[in-house]
Amino acid sequence: MAEEQPPSAPQRIDKWLFFARVSKSRTLAQEQIQSGLVQINARVVKQPSATVRPGDEVRVALPRRDLVLKVLKAGDRRGPYEEARCLYEDLSPPPESRPELTALEQAQRLPGSGRPTKRERRQLDRLFDPDE
Repeated sequence: MAEEQPPSAPQRIDKWLFFARVSKSRTLAQEQIQSGLVQINARVVKQPSATVRPGDEVRVALPRRDLVLKVLKAGDRRGPYEEARCLYEDLSPPPESRPELTALEQAQRLPGSGRPTKRERRQLDRLFDPDE
């Protein structure tokens, strides 16, 4: 049975990211850390064995957004989201607002992008085979 950690105990950053549900697995957390995507207190860490303590600020660069998390306590297991949410305070800036597009605006494409239309294919055929 796992021992209960005291609230101020340091914890490996890869385990903490996994327990806080920032990464889907410890292996992925280790890859993020070794790639230089994780910072502890504005210092880039490259070793998964780096430790975090309550009060530390962890920055994680994810593909779609950047997370800024303040460590509140060390985790002892990967539990449900509600339990993981108690491990940190989210200080991330709000996501950038993107303009809402209507269905018609989403369906339209810029001229010259994507596959050619039937009309454009005919024009290309005439261009490359002027005998017709």
